[in-house]
Amino acid sequence: MKIQTIIAATCAAFAFSMAGPIYAHDGDAETVKKNFEAAIPNIAGKTLIAVEVDYVPGAASVPHTHAKSAFIYAYVISGAIESKVNDGETRIYRAGESWSETPGAIHSISRNASTTEPAKLLAVFVVDTNENTLTMPIK
Repeated sequence: MKIQTIIAATCAAFAFSMAGPIYAHDGDAETVKKNFEAAIPNIAGKTLIAVEVDYVPGAASVPHTHAKSAFIYAYVISGAIESKVNDGETRIYRAGESWSETPGAIHSISRNASTTEPAKLLAVFVVDTNENTLTMPIK
């Protein structure tokens, strides 16, 4: 997939916001809200889904993995997110920075890097259309 397609899809996700909560972890600490969902017309069996993840100050996600087919592009909208994927380094991403996750990746750290300011990221998934669960905690 060309980078222009990914950028266009991300822009479309912002432009065609479809608000509504998907789920929240740990009470109000982390809120996940679907932003966009559409089948990719030129890639049979694939869907693009964008979700916004809001973290209150000091909040963290449990270690998790995603749908087996999921390729993910994550973009920090505001604040700072501390993240570690697979055996990569633990890194703090600030507003305007991004990373990607390949299918089968383990996201062992995902948290708001600040204890005083909220943080928000946009996660854009390219996933098999028949995948029903995007995120699963690691047990």
